[in-house]
Amino acid sequence: MKLQLFNKQGYIDRRNILKQNIGQDGLILLLGNEDSSMNYKDNCYPFRQDSSFLYYFGLDVPVLAAIIDTDTGEEVIFGDELSMDDIIWTGTLPSVKEMASQVGVNKTSPYSQVVHYIHKAITAGRKVHILPPYRPENKIKLAAWLNVSLNDVADHVSVKLIKAVIAQRVIKSPLEIEQMENAVSVSVDMELAVIKHTRPGIKEYELVAKALEAAAAANSRLGYPAIITTHGQTLHTHYYGNTLQEGRMVLSDIGAENAMHYGGDLTRTFPVGRSFTTRQKELYEVVLNSMDHAISMLKPGVRYKDIHLAACQKLVKGLKQVNLMKGDPAEAVAAGAHTMFFQCGLGHLLGMDTHDMEDLGEQYVGYTDTLKKETAIFGLKSLRLGRELEKGFVLTVEPGIYIIPGLIDRWRAEKKYADFINYDVLN
Repeated sequence: MKLQLFNKQGYIDRRNILKQNIGQDGLILLLGNEDSSMNYKDNCYPFRQDSSFLYYFGLDVPVLAAIIDTDTGEEVIFGDELSMDDIIWTGTLPSVKEMASQVGVNKTSPYSQVVHYIHKAITAGRKVHILPPYRPENKIKLAAWLNVSLNDVADHVSVKLIKAVIAQRVIKSPLEIEQMENAVSVSVDMELAVIKHTRPGIKEYELVAKALEAAAAANSRLGYPAIITTHGQTLHTHYYGNTLQEGRMVLSDIGAENAMHYGGDLTRTFPVGRSFTTRQKELYEVVLNSMDHAISMLKPGVRYKDIHLAACQKLVKGLKQVNLMKGDPAEAVAAGAHTMFFQCGLGHLLGMDTHDMEDLGEQYVGYTDTLKKETAIFGLKSLRLGRELEKGFVLTVEPGIYIIPGLIDRWRAEKKYADFINYDVLN
């Protein structure tokens, strides 16, 4: 197997910047992922390496860890060599030392030695910086290595390391943008394959198959489970058994993840038949106008939260024109009436993760010390990105209109936002 890597110096430079940002302040521990079993030990989900481990060390191989000593500058990759059984079943790999050399690391050690490095540092009163674990097995390891309970692992997460990693990963380099353009191009091919195959009488899963085929043909895979449905009012649905019917619409939310693990994220809505109905066309154009308005506002220094709110006002203006809403758009958005139709956030950062770095915490990734994420307000609590935009950010812009019968029935019964919503028109 040939490893897919950027150039060696790029990884060295990334780690040097990380060391500079942390300062002389103990150890940085970065964990790679393991294979995860589906239903028995040897039947595993497709392997996905941790994105931060990939960013700094590039090695897309299970059961690796790395330590960076910020005081001495020493870097160590921990991993075990393949057994003969491994080689028989899965083929050969370069040795751990050979892999480490390809990313500019000169020292390696067996995986079991991670704990000794950590205990030595803790005994000497040194810090061990870790990122929040999202895999149960990594949380268990960290609890054992740090000699704390599972519930206390979160207390040992390093905010300093979180912020340092985000500061680097959030700004995409030219090489990264090149990879993302590739991933988006493949995502476009996936969407086109779905659109071209759409017709009355087929099943949603047949469209999913076309998306998978287009991804695989480009040496890519899905970056997240496909959402391809004729019931787009359900924000996250992974049921694909519905039959496409004339007069209905398809919502296709799919994205490719390429061989370097950079991703795309595209959502498109289109008719099952040859053309939109008049009502479908009206609502489609309301969303399109909102998206175009939001994109026109994108530039460094503008808060994405403000762009989100402006896009919401644009949606309300359009919904007034088609008689679904009434009143002043700014007042409607301030009150939250628009969330009858648009319940989620306008977009999010994109990179090696579809919701880039979400494992590090939305407050740290999408917001700042002075701009706090809303946690209770319907609609805004789902806005993953609110901070000022900077050159090098890559993000999505995806407004929508979601007609949710259960929400309509509840709010109509409560007469909620009756000054802004035309309930008589909503059937």
